[in-house]
Amino acid sequence: MTGIFFGMEEVSKLFIDLVRITVRAGKGGDGAVRFRREKYVANGGPDGGDGGKGGDVILCVNTGMGTLADFRYRRKYKAEDGKRGEGGNCNGRHGKDTVVQVPPGTVVKEASTGRILVDMDDIDKTFVVAKGGAGGKGNQHFANSVRQTPRFATPGDPGQEIELILELKSIADVGLVGFPNAGKSTLISVVSESRPKIADYPFTTLEPNLGVVNLGMDRSFVIADIPGIIEGAAEGVGLGLEFLRHIERTKLLLLMVDLAQVDGNDVIYAYEHINEELAKYSRRLATRTRYIVGNKNDVTNCEGNDNRLRERAVKDGYEYFSISAVTGKGVNELMNSAFEKLRSLPRPLIFDPSEEVVVITDDIQEPFEVRVEDGRYMIEGPYARRLFMSTNFDDHESMRYFQRMLKNKGIIKRLEELGIEEGDTVCIFDMEFEYVK
Repeated sequence: MTGIFFGMEEVSKLFIDLVRITVRAGKGGDGAVRFRREKYVANGGPDGGDGGKGGDVILCVNTGMGTLADFRYRRKYKAEDGKRGEGGNCNGRHGKDTVVQVPPGTVVKEASTGRILVDMDDIDKTFVVAKGGAGGKGNQHFANSVRQTPRFATPGDPGQEIELILELKSIADVGLVGFPNAGKSTLISVVSESRPKIADYPFTTLEPNLGVVNLGMDRSFVIADIPGIIEGAAEGVGLGLEFLRHIERTKLLLLMVDLAQVDGNDVIYAYEHINEELAKYSRRLATRTRYIVGNKNDVTNCEGNDNRLRERAVKDGYEYFSISAVTGKGVNELMNSAFEKLRSLPRPLIFDPSEEVVVITDDIQEPFEVRVEDGRYMIEGPYARRLFMSTNFDDHESMRYFQRMLKNKGIIKRLEELGIEEGDTVCIFDMEFEYVK
């Protein structure tokens, strides 16, 4: 193998992994109800400070991680709550963020819908996956010329909570695919320091092997030996789905076919069915750039299979390479061509354009629900709970603020749409009120 240098750089194995975790951002601190207490000042004004913002949960790429194994032992992550406001217009301290480290190549999905939130594919990438709740307002904000001593404040907003699916997809430039025993493990052992288990039986490789092909002069790429594909892989037969997911990030596929066909399969049969399994799994893989590689051209009487496979590959518009991974024949040409091809190929998308990408905003939704039950009008939901918790029902000014917020947020309008009459009972959590127009 003159004229080419295959580096002895070892790459740790990255393999498909899938875990489910729950993250919860911190709750905002409650606003304070306080009044100035100064010497010679009999009735000081309100000086209750605001609550601190709850901490965020932030995802961060850690290049030192290669698997999601750490998440098997810890499934829940919570940021710190914001601190309560204090007197003297002192705001509460913000809650500390929680940073969750993930390996590069982790796709983050919302567990309830399967929607992709973010692809953690860049070395320095961070993403706020759950935002902390805003701090509540102290009573100083509710003072005016009429209401000079407000005895109420607002509570902090709850932090976002979400159940996530973390899916690790190996990052490799080139993926070797083919039926078991096509010679993929042998080839990767020749072109890199990766030393996969090699034997003459199906599924020798049970997880992907990665290695670096170093062609010298800063010319290198990562190659992945994907476990053998069998018929039905796209439907999940065997470990098919796990294997196929592994190659979604690769720019170039090397579709390897055994020219010796010691298992009795025809080379065209193997060629067609490997392409078919890739297309069934993903329309992206169906159009992914690929080379067709006929391996074991050193075996006696393989010329016929070699010619047939070459003709079919060229007819379908693919470049064809005939090699022997054992003797090294044709391997130089294949590796150099793969490197040059990679330079012109864009990074592949790892999800369909039709899939919805969620953008998490700073807005905290405050829905409410009004329903009629046994003649009573029930007001429920996050906003109603926040308003209820922030009201001092023994204070006239606080009650007026409560009623005004019911009107401003459309709750009174909704009650009227449902046909409420004067004297009817309205229930908000544990309290009942008589409706007065």
